[in-house]
Amino acid sequence: MNEWGMFALISLVSHFFFIFLTFWALQGIRIDKWLKKHHISQGRILYLFVAITIGFTVSQFFIELVVQSQNLLYLF
Repeated sequence: MNEWGMFALISLVSHFFFIFLTFWALQGIRIDKWLKKHHISQGRILYLFVAITIGFTVSQFFIELVVQSQNLLYLF
């Protein structure tokens, strides 16, 4: 049971790390040209959702890569 708790903690840390990393990386893109005037708050929400989507997907990829690498041991 302790392994499940540790895996959950690692998953949460990984998700937050990659979401933060994606948010930081997206700041290098100038999206203000794509937004309408006076719609800054909606642009920020969209920015946050894009960061969450990309960060979560990348985190899931790396977690799945680690899990499948560990499962390769059962092949031999």
